Amino acid sequence: MAESGEPVGSATEKGERVVLTLCMGSSCFARGNQKNLEVIRQFLKDHRMEDRVSLVGSRCEGACTQGPNLRIGDRLFPRINQEDLPALLERELL
Repeated sequence: MAESGEPVGSATEKGERVVLTLCMGSSCFARGNQKNLEVIRQFLKDHRMEDRVSLVGSRCEGACTQGPNLRIGDRLFPRINQEDLPALLERELL
């Protein structure tokens, strides 16, 4: 049994819809989020998660100097890249 305040499984395990917000502002887009978008789409397709995860874009996540940025729920993940992104998505969504 989990202690109070400890997470109990991922949101997708609990049946909650997860929102991924990918910053598509000019700085994050130029730093790689155009390529990260394809990685995320493929990950969701490969894991059959399209019906449990909403992928949306934003114009700015307010952390331009740390971009490219991805928000999963209310947590911001800065400096994401194509190489590390699959492991991040596995850890946060599966």
